[in-house]
Amino acid sequence: MAVQAVYFSDKDGLDMALKHPDTLLFTNKADADARDKVLELSEEIREFLIRNVEGLDEDIADRCALSIAENRDLFQKALKRPHLLNAAADSTD
Repeated sequence: MAVQAVYFSDKDGLDMALKHPDTLLFTNKADADARDKVLELSEEIREFLIRNVEGLDEDIADRCALSIAENRDLFQKALKRPHLLNAAADSTD
């Protein structure tokens, strides 16, 4: 029997990682660290949204912030070329 190390972000927690092993369990530390950075960015974006968007529900702020953080590379490119935000969606239609 072989032993394999798996990694997960403390911010996701073990229970959540075990519920979603395909996306939240990693075979190397670098990928788990990258997920942790996404979650840190998501927390900051969430606080920004709650502070700046009046009446925004916390659950929606969480989901929006995570989506933005997970797609940060796209958002960085879109600051220069806004049409890129929906280019991928347009190509799948």
